[in-house]
Amino acid sequence: MHIQTILNRVHKLKGFVYGKPTVNMMKPTPILEVPIRPRRGSRAICSSCGRPAPGYDHLPERRYEFIPIWGILVFLRYAPRRVGCPSCGVKVERVPWAEGKSPLTTRYTWFLADWAKLLAWSVVAERFHSSWHAVAGAVEAAVAWGRARMDLSGITAIGVDEIAWRKGHTYATVVYQINAGRKRLLWVGEHRTAKTLLKFFRWLGADRSAAIEFVASDMWRAYLKVIAKKIPHAIHVLDRFHIMSHLNKAIDQVRAAEAKQMKRRGVEPLLHHSRWCLLKRRHYLTGRQREKLASLLPYNLKTIKAYLMKEEFHQFWDYKTPWWAGVFLDAWCRRAMYSRIEPIKAVARMLRGHRELILNWFRAKKEISSGVVEGLNNKAKLSTKMAYGFGTFKTLQIFNTVTTRYIQYYQ
Repeated sequence: MHIQTILNRVHKLKGFVYGKPTVNMMKPTPILEVPIRPRRGSRAICSSCGRPAPGYDHLPERRYEFIPIWGILVFLRYAPRRVGCPSCGVKVERVPWAEGKSPLTTRYTWFLADWAKLLAWSVVAERFHSSWHAVAGAVEAAVAWGRARMDLSGITAIGVDEIAWRKGHTYATVVYQINAGRKRLLWVGEHRTAKTLLKFFRWLGADRSAAIEFVASDMWRAYLKVIAKKIPHAIHVLDRFHIMSHLNKAIDQVRAAEAKQMKRRGVEPLLHHSRWCLLKRRHYLTGRQREKLASLLPYNLKTIKAYLMKEEFHQFWDYKTPWWAGVFLDAWCRRAMYSRIEPIKAVARMLRGHRELILNWFRAKKEISSGVVEGLNNKAKLSTKMAYGFGTFKTLQIFNTVTTRYIQYYQ
């Protein structure tokens, strides 16, 4: 079977004909070049308006990279025609196998973008004898194509969070759709400021923003301010993951401070190797951690008091209605303020300041949380770690769009 026949089967071009291929075996990697010529009687297509137009002259011959076969690089050769379009003037014709001035064929662009979902971009470039920039350009083109055709209807629940993508507290804001049955990345913005999140709502539009019923986020002040301004009608849920995270940090501060105090006083180091048995839930403890915790509970330590208050707070999530949950929350905060443990008191003040937003978790019937957001963020963090960081925010944006399986919606 001839190469032309194979190409006509897998990559037929309307209005064009494949010529006789040539093979260059002198280079380290063999190169197969296939010339293309216009079919007799066919008219060129204007690249601006898309209408047929008479030919004007020819530009120098160009090479377009195609999918390699049998370890052989494949290039399509063609000298583009210039057309005299009655509406647009003299323009270069539109070719069906490539977009604009791209040196990659459209088929090869999607081929590289598909492999980039599975392998590191540098590995894809090495495997197919291409370059990292070619793979990055292919992924960028695929993402741009998908975002232009993205279906934004039916978005009623969103999750807002941030990810660190570079050293020095450099963050990016990510917004996900967390509707039941459809969870996906919607938008990535540079930094985690109020201006950043405002850009998301401008991108989404006023009508689609008005359709949002639920939003989940952490307690970052910039996010709270923008959400209250742009979608005040939505039920804003502060996720339990972040609340318990603040409690765990408070316990860790109390433990570290009390352990240092014991060391200075020359007292037996009871809190040595006790960090994880205090932070983990009881059903996740190992046998040794259970023994350590049991040995600490009889002692009248601030750390143990803080630990017992944290364990007591877990009852909060078992309530069914926001009213009774609010009664428990108020009572717990009063006890925390009388505990004389400053980190626990700081958590109580924070909970009081966000009381209504925390109770929204019950108003949303416990169905909206940032658990999905944290899961997707973990994918993004893992991708960042495997990539050893990113040089630019644009690369991060494209990479995380791919790793959160965004391409599956439009490919």
